[in-house]
This record gives sequence, C-alpha cells and structure tokens, in this order.
Amino acid sequence: MRLTKRDLQRYSRQILIDGFGKEGQLKLKGSTVGILGCGGLGTAASIYLTAAGVGRLILADSDKPDITNLNRQITHYEYDVEHNRNKAISTKEKLSEFNSDIKIENYTKNVNEENIDRVFEKADLIVDCLDNFEDRYMLNSYCVRSIKPLVHAAVYGFYGQLTTIVPKKTACLKCIFPTPPPQIEIFPIMGVTAGLFGILEANEAIKYLTGVGKFLFNEMILIDLSENEINKIKTERNKNCPICS
Repeated sequence: MRLTKRDLQRYSRQILIDGFGKEGQLKLKGSTVGILGCGGLGTAASIYLTAAGVGRLILADSDKPDITNLNRQITHYEYDVEHNRNKAISTKEKLSEFNSDIKIENYTKNVNEENIDRVFEKADLIVDCLDNFEDRYMLNSYCVRSIKPLVHAAVYGFYGQLTTIVPKKTACLKCIFPTPPPQIEIFPIMGVTAGLFGILEANEAIKYLTGVGKFLFNEMILIDLSENEINKIKTERNKNCPICS
C-alpha cells in the first residue's frame, strides 16, 4: 500500500503535522475502524474519520432516523426520515460522496452477542457510539475478548465523557462502571454535545492508529459545556472484574 498523488494533496495539511507525516497517513489508509451506532456520536465520528483518510469503515446500525434525530445526527436528512431509510445506509451514502476513496461497509441488522464477531472481525479499533449501557457492555466484552481497542463516549444534555480502552492495558468499561446508570428512554441532548464528543472519539481513534499524541489510557475526560467545565479523572483496572480480570 502507498499514498497516491491524490492522497498527498487531499491530506497535505495533516501530513505537515510534526510526528504525523506520510507515515501517519499511510497507517490511517491501512486501518479499519468499526462504528457501532450511526446516531449523534456516530455520524460526527464517521465524518471526521472519513475526512482524515481512514481506509475502511464498518458502520453498524439497525435503526431508522426520525425527525427528533435531526438536531444532532448530521448524516441524516429530511429525505431519509421521509423515506424511512436505515441509518447505516444513509450515513454510508453521505460519506461516500464526501470521500470516494474510503471503503465503507454497512451492517443494517441488530448487532448482538451472536453476530458481533462477524460484524467487526476486520476492525482494528471500534468506536462506541451507542446510547445505552446494555449494548455498551456487550461491545466492551467483545473488545476485551478479541483484544481490540475501544473508544468510548457517552453524552447527556450539555454533558459528555470520553475514554480509550485497551484490553489488558487499561480499565475496561465494566471496571469503570460496575453497574449501569439508570436508563432513560428519551433523554435530553444538545446536538453540539454529541457532535463534539463524536469528533473527540475520532481524534482518539486517529491518535491511537497512528501512534501520535497522548492517549486517554486509564483516564476519562468529563466536559460540561453549559458551564465550560473540563475535568479529567483517573480510572483503574479492577482485579476482580468479571470481564477483563
């Protein structure tokens, strides 16, 4: 695999970054990123991973957008709502028009314990763009079992959290959250919050895949956008964790 003349032109501004260069761009081109959930987090993350030149994306979502999604799920348009189109298909269509050099696969059925290995088998890293902890725990277990890094984010209102999980090296999601927070069927969310944390997830994925920058290993960033408060807390592995111990 090599960088084409088109690659060198398209990604010229990030290739200029110290420590990134052509080597970093080539690493992105050779990488496959799985995204579970094409909602507020997933649409933002997928756009910036596509913009950065990640070679292959696997988009998984069985849902279809409705009008209440359009304040934050930025690859879905009114047309997609009116025609009851699947979110993974809708997202793939927009991303393919944005960057035709990226290979994009989509999975439109519900991802569960029985099929998750097949869906994300090719992924080098997975981005958690879900909206509930039941599915997050399933994804966390799969990543620990298959030793795949996982970038996690969750959002609520103006608030969000972000961390990067590397099996056998960092706390897993079950270590950090031994019990799930209460599930709210319809929760408040500001579109910019989902957008920001989706972008931050893409940033963590890009850094990990290229080896550039500092990673959120055993650390979690918490941001309250309404108060402009940013905090970073330490996390640690639980030696008795039922998932990763």
